[in-house]
Amino acid sequence: MQRLNEIDIKNKRVIVRVDYNVSVSNGSIIDTKKIDDSFPTLDYLVENGAKIILLSHFGRVKNEEDKKTNSLKPVYEYIKSLGKYDITFVDSPMGDNLDKAVQSLLPGQIVLAENTRFLDLQGKLESGNDVQLGMYWASLADVYIDDAFGSMHRAHASVVGIPKYIPHGIGFLVEKELDNLNRIITSPERPFTVIMGGAKLDDKIALIYSLAEIADHILVGGGIANTFLKAKGYNTGTSLISDDYIDNASQVLIEYHDKIL
Repeated sequence: MQRLNEIDIKNKRVIVRVDYNVSVSNGSIIDTKKIDDSFPTLDYLVENGAKIILLSHFGRVKNEEDKKTNSLKPVYEYIKSLGKYDITFVDSPMGDNLDKAVQSLLPGQIVLAENTRFLDLQGKLESGNDVQLGMYWASLADVYIDDAFGSMHRAHASVVGIPKYIPHGIGFLVEKELDNLNRIITSPERPFTVIMGGAKLDDKIALIYSLAEIADHILVGGGIANTFLKAKGYNTGTSLISDDYIDNASQVLIEYHDKIL
């Protein structure tokens, strides 16, 4: 995949898939790091005259009520308050308002679209990687840049649907993360200990198997620890469990009993 500085983006409409899935309490962002980490890519695009469209998910949207607490509006307000970007917000991830906002973009300007998962209320269009949705988003831009390292594993329309139809590459955040991972995996300093969290074991199990071959120890925490605990016979109560992966967890614990904690 091409890197951002290898792609001609001058005067081009560029969709950037960012990860703005931050923690919010009472309408205020608790930690802005995920947003701040996207700024090197945005700075480069602005300085080189791109017209920028930002897409991100935000929490889980299972019903209309979820829209009230899972809007990207607080993220927009935070970025706007910094005074460094000419940014506007569109309260829908698709439709006429977004179309018009994109068409009116000038070089260096940014449009942040509303939470892509709002479209999951129309039949899981985003998380189900709806073909028409991917084509629609692709039609808005000339180039697609993935800078959402924490979401790259998801087979969603905004992640894998769009780049099927337009030139694509990775942003500076993803580039940095991949370079760091490559260095750690190919020539790690010893002892090499991995700390792994997350909610579900579903999208971590393959990575755990891979890392267990390289790492000296893997410290499992967060929600995925629950599945390992249940596999070991503990009562996990109402805690989040990846029920379909209990056998996988058991097998990992058997194969790498000296590494998994």
